[in-house]
Amino acid sequence: MTFKEIFKVLPQYLLPQHLLSAWMSKLTHSEIPALKNCLIKTVIRIYGADLSEAKHQDLTAYPSFNDFFTRELEQNARPISNIENAIVSPADGVVSQAGSISGGRIFQAKNHDYSIVELLGGDENLGKTFENGSFATIYLSPKDYHRLHMPVSGVLKQMLHIPGKLFSVNQTTVNAVPGLFARNERVVCIFESQSGPFAMILIGAIFVSSIETIWHGVVTPPSVLTPRSWSYHDTALKLEKGLEMGRFNMGSTVIVLFAGDQSQWNETFKAGLPIKLGEMIGYLQD
Repeated sequence: MTFKEIFKVLPQYLLPQHLLSAWMSKLTHSEIPALKNCLIKTVIRIYGADLSEAKHQDLTAYPSFNDFFTRELEQNARPISNIENAIVSPADGVVSQAGSISGGRIFQAKNHDYSIVELLGGDENLGKTFENGSFATIYLSPKDYHRLHMPVSGVLKQMLHIPGKLFSVNQTTVNAVPGLFARNERVVCIFESQSGPFAMILIGAIFVSSIETIWHGVVTPPSVLTPRSWSYHDTALKLEKGLEMGRFNMGSTVIVLFAGDQSQWNETFKAGLPIKLGEMIGYLQD
């Protein structure tokens, strides 16, 4: 971590993070044509968002900037690997980190790691489930497709909404803020696969106005003071590999956890690798 990185991140400690995100929500949901078209064109110009893959390529088809940001893709734009036991990428993005969970801790960046129990909102039993497992952290930039899909087939068991900060999740901030992903607001989704438990953790960030899932709708906002939990053990809701499970209304990062030794990442699946939804990133072990 350099002095330059610290200098860039320091203002984030002072900003009214949730208030700014609330303002951003109003802005990105505005249906004023001139405003929303200007925002869309700016993101396309600065970040290189690719409209050619979108189901709707006419800007006027999007009532608001958020509708563009969470746009659907054309059918078959992201083929899902049909290799048996394949784990597929749940999103477009770049691998921030991937590896084994060692001693109940997850590697964030050089000189930084964080507790699996902290990430899961202080739930000791849930932490023990994943303490010797594996993890993958994937960062979604503004140009990326912002819907999230299932890495393997699974039955939904539990969802947690854990309050927290809203630091940026870009690489500079990841390098500089200790325990970033266990400090930011997040939604934890627990599933059971054919090989055992796995989790998808949707990390909020500054200007990420909300996180939603297909079975619940918008989970956050509201921001809360204490964690909320929902049990789905009696619903038997099964989501197949590649099926949409949620979305970010602006920004962020998704973390995938597998328990024990049930998963093995591809050798090329390492920090800095650009990936697309549906690509094989590893496999479930028998």
